[in-house]
Amino acid sequence: MKKALLIGGTGFLGSALACRLGRADFALTLPTRRRERVKHLTVLPAANVVEADVHDEETLARLMAGQDLVVNLVGILKGDFQRAHVELPGKIARAAAVAHVSRLIHISALGATADAPSEYLRSKAAGEAAVKAFFPQATIFQPSVIFGRGDSFLTLFAGLLAIAPLVPLACPQARFTPVWVEDVVSSIVASLDYPESQGQTYPLCGPRIYTLRELVAYTGWLSGHPRPIIGLPLALSYLQALIMEWLPNGPMTRDNVRSMQVPNVCPEGSTLPFGLTATPLEAVAPDYLAKR
Repeated sequence: MKKALLIGGTGFLGSALACRLGRADFALTLPTRRRERVKHLTVLPAANVVEADVHDEETLARLMAGQDLVVNLVGILKGDFQRAHVELPGKIARAAAVAHVSRLIHISALGATADAPSEYLRSKAAGEAAVKAFFPQATIFQPSVIFGRGDSFLTLFAGLLAIAPLVPLACPQARFTPVWVEDVVSSIVASLDYPESQGQTYPLCGPRIYTLRELVAYTGWLSGHPRPIIGLPLALSYLQALIMEWLPNGPMTRDNVRSMQVPNVCPEGSTLPFGLTATPLEAVAPDYLAKR
């Protein structure tokens, strides 16, 4: 039985990947800050959920020992980007190299470039560079916004639409190619059967481009809460985000607005690698958003 360490493996994407790898006969190690918050993963066969500080290099070294596969899935939308997206990936890659781990997979973000307008995207690019510096043969994936049951994207909009009489929407013309969480997982798992994927970077997208306005309207229609949508110009989008930054767990920041200035789309003709076919949003979203 092969062994896999999933760092950030208790989140939305990580949980889906853990389930798939568990079914593929991997023995999993899932570090977390608070074990009681991820009880749903403790029931997975051959899964070891451990409390650990993955930012501590000695702890990382212990976790890496004997692993065949390491996947870094850590990502945040606000907070200390340098620590989460740059320093941690560098530590992980260095520890994986020292431990002679066979495969390292790093989850980045579509649009990550050193000159991107947002700190989020710049930090993701810096994280990729840090990984490559210590582990050049790492496989990097750059997914578009990920959707699926339990997501923090369409599900978040559905919750807001249920209580709001109308929606003042920042960046309504921002473009996205949402990709299903299971398609992202399939791409990660498939890469393990392609030795040539080592050292490569793969963007991951769904089959269709949507504006943010279209996605919010579709979510409202599916959830049974269609609402008038008022598209905000850029200046008011920043103002709305500034106000939300002061709210506990506010859903948007000014850095998010900067990220949305970059079209979240793959190069033309590109969706998924390894011969996989991207699943349409319309084939999945009704299952978890539709009004019951």
